[in-house]
This record gives sequence, structure tokens and C-alpha cells, in this order.
Amino acid sequence: MKKYDYLIVGAGLFGAVFAREAKKAGKKCLVIDRRDHIAGNIYTKEIERIQVHQYGAHIFHTSDKEVWNYVNQFAEFNRYTNSPIANYKGEIYNMPFNMNTFQKLWGVVTPKEAKEKIEAQKREYAVEHPKNLEEQAINLVGPDVYTKLVKGYTEKQWGRRATELPAFIIKRLPVRFTYDNNYFNDTYQGIPIGGYTKMVERMLEGTEVRLQTDFLKERETYLALADRIVYTGMIDAYFDYCYGELEYRSLRFETEVLDEENHQGNAVVNYTEYEVPYTRIIEHKHFEFGCQDGEKNEKTVITREYPKTWKKGDEPYYPMNDEKNAALYEKYESLAKQEGNVIFGGRLGQYRYYDMDDTIAAALTLSRSELRM
Repeated sequence: MKKYDYLIVGAGLFGAVFAREAKKAGKKCLVIDRRDHIAGNIYTKEIERIQVHQYGAHIFHTSDKEVWNYVNQFAEFNRYTNSPIANYKGEIYNMPFNMNTFQKLWGVVTPKEAKEKIEAQKREYAVEHPKNLEEQAINLVGPDVYTKLVKGYTEKQWGRRATELPAFIIKRLPVRFTYDNNYFNDTYQGIPIGGYTKMVERMLEGTEVRLQTDFLKERETYLALADRIVYTGMIDAYFDYCYGELEYRSLRFETEVLDEENHQGNAVVNYTEYEVPYTRIIEHKHFEFGCQDGEKNEKTVITREYPKTWKKGDEPYYPMNDEKNAALYEKYESLAKQEGNVIFGGRLGQYRYYDMDDTIAAALTLSRSELRM
């Protein structure tokens, strides 16, 4: 008899949801994580009475009512609406591309005028068979929007010039002909009051958790502890990179406490010119209502976000979902199917980009299938 029904490798959102559902089903679980904290990349830490998103901005949004009701069991959400702005050489533009953006760019005031401007630019500059991301983006929105709001940011994110990136990376660019700065179209949106870490703590209540524990370094020991394994780490690392390394984009964060009440007036400001090395600055107090008032908090916390090429030892953030990596992942997926008692899940285990609601939905689907709930 093994000591646990399930060993869950990774105390992030996917692992926490599965652990919660398994516990409800009467299963005994052990959750382990190599980091010194739970909650994975949605981990928040209080600094100067502000909940700081340690691994970049995370805004919960979904149109799935079941997922929304699920997370509201563990947290009360504020009414934060994601409305980032873009800074291009000191010029400020609203995101996503909407009538406020087009008014600033061209002085147009009606949707008809904006559409005519975009269509005229597309007719003049579009190519029939775009060979790279730059040509594809210009085909979609014209050169003005592309040059100021897409080009530099995208090149920093991918670490390559837009003319060197394949066209298929950008299938569409959201263009809205309304004066609405809400970035997401989803029905529900917000951030947990008190931070994401508290939300994940509640999911893991009553479940044994061991931190600073590296499964891959003590694999045989931990495999012997449980009947079934839910593995949310890197799938290629699990198989010791036997087919080679999957590629990721990584990030470096530079966080600073400032003796200011309000540094930039918005939670997220994207820097879209290539010459600025970071992609965005996050000012965390703007995620929370009541924190912006200088009488309550005269300090603020900002984080600059720098994209970088991933190498072993770095945190993997964004899968490079191109044809080469998709083919490599298929090889690892075939191996994973042969691991009888191991289930691979989450962003790293399935090598795909998941929003938070996608992660929860996937974990709930797995739990129902696995636990026959």
C-alpha cells in the first residue's frame, strides 16, 4: 500500500484545483513544489501593504460561469478592469486598438472614418502572400498601428525582428470601433481581494504541501509514495530532454519600491518602441481599490518586465508554439502516454499557453475524468 492516492507535482493553479477536487473525493494527496511558495506564477506577495504580482500581471477573466463560480468559493474578487495603455516615444495610446487609439493616431472621431483609414492603408501597403510577421500585421491593421503599437513590443517579446518571424504567429489583431478601453471581452473579470496566494491557500486547505522539493532530483522516492502522479512541470525535463529541449520565452523582473503616491497612473503601461529594453511597467497598487489614495499609502511598487531567451535554469513562461516545437512536443506527448500512472497537465506539462480560466477548466475536466465525479 502506498502512502498517498495522488502525488501532485506543482502547487500552482492546476495542481491546487486538482488537489482540492481529489480531497473532496476522499483521496489523500501530497503536493510538492520546487519553489519556496505555493501558487506558481500567480503568486502575490505583500510589500508596503500592496499585493505585488511577483511573476507579472495576472488579471482573472472568463466567460465560463462555472469557472467564475468555482474561484469565487475561495476569494472575493474586486471589479478591476484591465485597460492597459501603450507608451510609444512618449506618446500615449489606449489598448486594445479602439476608437480612442484611432482618434489619437489620425484625429478621426467616427467608426466609419477609422475603418476607411485602416482600409486605405491596407490597400496601399498590403501584400498578397505575407512572408513574415511584419507583412502579415500590416495586412491586418496597416503600417501606422503596426509601427507604433505592434512592431517593437512583438520583437522584444520574441527576441527576433518581425521580418524574421513567421507570418502565422499573428492570425488576427483585435480592432474595435468603439470607445471602450476594456482589454478583455469576457463576461467576468477581477482580481482576488488580498491576492492570489490567499486564494490558492484556501484551495489547498487540509492537503499536505512540501515546498523546496524537486521531484526530478528525487524521482524514485516520490514515485514510490503514491498510486498516481499529476505532473505539472516541464514535459521535456521529465524525460530528461531525450529528444531535445522545447523552447520557451522567459522573463526577468525588476521590482522597485518608490517614495511616490502614484508613479504612472495605470496598472499596466506597455512600452512599444524596440529601444526601451522592457516591454511594460506594472504599478501594483492600481490593481487594488483603495490603495491609490496617497493618504492611505504614500509608497508605490513598480515592476519592469524584460523578456529573455530561455535557457536551462530559467523560469519558462511562454511556449514557443511554432511548427518545430509542435513537432518536438508530439514526440514527448507519445512518451507521456506510455507513463501508465503519470498524468501530464498544465501549461508546462502540456506545452501550451493557458489563461487562468483555461487552467482551472482543464484541471476540473481532469478531476472529473480521473475521480469519476
